[in-house]
Amino acid sequence: MPRPITATISLPSLRHNLGVVTHQLNSISSQNNRKRPFVWAVIKANAYGHGITNAVQAFSQADGLAMLDLDEAIQCRELGWQGPILMLEGFFKPTDIPLYEQYKLDATLHCHEQLLMLERAAPKCALNAYIKLDTGMNRLGFEPAEFRAAWAQAQQLRSRGRLAQLGKMTHFARADEVSAYTGEQLAEYQRMTQDLPGPDSVCNSAATLTPPVWQALPDTNAQWVRPGICLYGSTPFVSQSADALGLKPAMTLSSELISVRRVESGEGVGYGQMFRASKPMMVGIVACGYADGYPRHATTGTPVCVAGVRTRLLGRVSMDMLAVDLTNMPDSVVGSPVVLWGENGPSVDEVAQAAGTIGYELLCAVAPRVARIVVESNLEKDGQ
Repeated sequence: MPRPITATISLPSLRHNLGVVTHQLNSISSQNNRKRPFVWAVIKANAYGHGITNAVQAFSQADGLAMLDLDEAIQCRELGWQGPILMLEGFFKPTDIPLYEQYKLDATLHCHEQLLMLERAAPKCALNAYIKLDTGMNRLGFEPAEFRAAWAQAQQLRSRGRLAQLGKMTHFARADEVSAYTGEQLAEYQRMTQDLPGPDSVCNSAATLTPPVWQALPDTNAQWVRPGICLYGSTPFVSQSADALGLKPAMTLSSELISVRRVESGEGVGYGQMFRASKPMMVGIVACGYADGYPRHATTGTPVCVAGVRTRLLGRVSMDMLAVDLTNMPDSVVGSPVVLWGENGPSVDEVAQAAGTIGYELLCAVAPRVARIVVESNLEKDGQ
């Protein structure tokens, strides 16, 4: 028998979360007599650990897909995705460009080296591209002082058949918190691009779910938002839960108790005995550890659910196991179900916060050795 740990991926939840985003965009656009922004469903990093195949199936109603890995983009085409695909870091080598042509991929152009590659590669088919402006993230993109020159260079490439449609984009550094900086970045973007044609793409998950941000751009050009983490049921905000946003967890990491034992007062649990019992207590051992993707730096008190009852992690997480508190849970036995995060358990964001990280990291870190179960319909989930 395999180890009991599994990661269950819910396609209905993925569809629901995309629906939450599109419903809000539709509603607010209609109220304000605007064109609805188009939606890039971001599926980078193997769809945040949920699987490219699952994402392509669940996000069939998205306007486009966005990612970074060329192999994953090719996989999307081979799975039958015919809509646009945006490569968020663009091509890395000149040898990538023929594949962009073959698979009809849209490029992000963020540095002069990429423009030079495109110049020398002389593709037979013009590529769609977005020129990225760095408005303060200081990661990728042309600085404001060089952006116009890069745009002009791209227009020259367009006139020579290297490029087709040109758009503009940027990325926000602090849209997940209450900060004036997002407004400053947006103002800089507007200052640099206001008279330039072509689509705009500025909004990540947090900005997409903050209507004043995307409404600040005129809808004279098409606008494309780029929701990512929210599509997987994790909140993009520091102080607002996924549940409050109407999002559903798309991944449930679950396992079972493989040992139940009594620990006496003063005894320690696990490596380093980081937890010591203050009185006699029952402790359960769960088949899940950091080699499965559970965060080793999670501390005592991190929420866990055992047989539907919320309890806590005890001590240090091992490679293959972790300990949980079974106080006041006398019915817990070997084989009792455990939810580490997801449906009927703590949210991935709660676990991440207790571990001093973010939900993104936990979802992406679930190891290949953890068996995946895909739920394709609500009927299947309900056991019908």
